[in-house]
Amino acid sequence: MDYSNLPRQAASMKKSLFDQGYLDEQFCQVEDLQDEASPNFAEEVVTLFFKDSARLISNIEQALEKYPKDFNKWDAYMQQLIGSCSSIGASRMKIECMSFRDYCGQGNDEGCMKSFQKVKREHGALKQKLEAYFQMLRQAGPAGAATGPSM
Repeated sequence: MDYSNLPRQAASMKKSLFDQGYLDEQFCQVEDLQDEASPNFAEEVVTLFFKDSARLISNIEQALEKYPKDFNKWDAYMQQLIGSCSSIGASRMKIECMSFRDYCGQGNDEGCMKSFQKVKREHGALKQKLEAYFQMLRQAGPAGAATGPSM
């Protein structure tokens, strides 16, 4: 396998994640916190995000079943997930979470349910894409972590 193109491919993959709206500038700020002392900082933060967000999604699923039409409770759980999304720059997922909150504000349980399915799909898609991105960075080595324009 030709590893010489990996840094450029990683930068292209990152640009694609931004162009498709999966990520926003907050992700770059997280990456900028990486240094020689913590070269995998961004990946560690993202790993923690997915662990925490999976727990929050599970909490929301339980609340949807246990507390039918308790829009205030649903909204409070979703607000936590929005905060997690904001912390790493998970833009598309955050937008869908905000849509869920809008449905809560309208008292639209069907809209909440449909939106929540989209939140879960966005979560899965983002996880898959970021896992591939970080795998490519690991293969690229130290040079790969510093490639590409800062978004």
